Amino acid sequence: MTNEVFRKGIEIDYNNSNLFLNAMYKTAAGRFLLQPFTAVSVSKLARLFLNSRLSLPLVDRYIKKYDIDLTYCEKKSFSSFNDFFTRKLKREARPFSDEDNKLCSPCDSKLTVYKIDEDSVFDIKDVSYTVAELLRSNKLAEKYKNGWCFIYRLEPNNYHRYAYIDNGVKTKNFYIGGMLHTVQPIAINRVKVFRQNCREFSLLRTENFGDVIQIEVGALFVGKISNHHEKAKFKRGMEKGMFEFGGSTIIQLFEEGKVSPDSDILMNTIDEKETPIVMGEVIGYKL
Repeated sequence: MTNEVFRKGIEIDYNNSNLFLNAMYKTAAGRFLLQPFTAVSVSKLARLFLNSRLSLPLVDRYIKKYDIDLTYCEKKSFSSFNDFFTRKLKREARPFSDEDNKLCSPCDSKLTVYKIDEDSVFDIKDVSYTVAELLRSNKLAEKYKNGWCFIYRLEPNNYHRYAYIDNGVKTKNFYIGGMLHTVQPIAINRVKVFRQNCREFSLLRTENFGDVIQIEVGALFVGKISNHHEKAKFKRGMEKGMFEFGGSTIIQLFEEGKVSPDSDILMNTIDEKETPIVMGEVIGYKL
C-alpha cells in the first residue's frame, strides 16, 4: 500500500439499476434506438436548452439531489444550468502536490488503471481495446506498449473541469467524431464506448512522466468538450478544459517505465472496483 490511508474501492455495477439505461442497452427495442438516440445532434439540442435561462429551475434540484457544496465556487449565482454545471472552484479547493515524483489526478472521478500489453491492448471487463483504435494511429500506439492506461470516469455530481498533471508542452488537439453513448458501466460492458464515442486527444510532453496521451471522451448529452489551448506550454495544476452536462471520461496513456500506479488503486481495479478520487490527489509515482 503506497498511501497512508487505504483507498476503498466501489464495486462496478455492470448491470446498473437505471431503468432507462437498462431498457436502452439490454433490450432489442432499446438497442434499435441507440444509433439515433446517441447521435451528436441529440446532445446538441439538449445543450441548447441547458445553456438557456429556461434550465435554471434544474439547478436547485440538482444541488439537493447530489448534495453539492458551493462553498469553494468562485461564484454562487448562475445564468443557466450549464453555467452551474461548469462552475469553477477556487484553486485552494483542489491543490496539487509540488513534489515532482508524485502523479496527481487531473480531475474528480472514479478511477481504474489497466496494463497495456505488448500488442497495445488493454481489457475492461470483457471488452478489449487497442491503443490504435482509440487514437486512430498505429505509430502512436507503438509508443505505449507495456505502459499504463488510467481511466477517469466522471459522474454528473463530479466537478467537470480538468487540469494538467505536470509542467510541459502540448501538441494541438486532435478531434475524432463518433457517437455519444453513456459511459456508465452497463454500456462499457456491451459496446466499445471509448472507440465509438466522440473524443479529443493531445500529446503532453511532461517534465516528469514522459510523453502522456490525454483523451477527453464525450458521453450521452455531452456534445461539448472544451479544451482551452491548442499548442501551448502548461504548468502543473493549470486548468486544461471542461465538459458540459453529463457523465464523461478522461483517458491517460503512459509509456512503459515512466510511472507506478498507486497499489491500492491497482488492486481495486483487479477486484473490479472503482476508486473515488479528486483533482490533485496523488494516484501514482514517477519511476
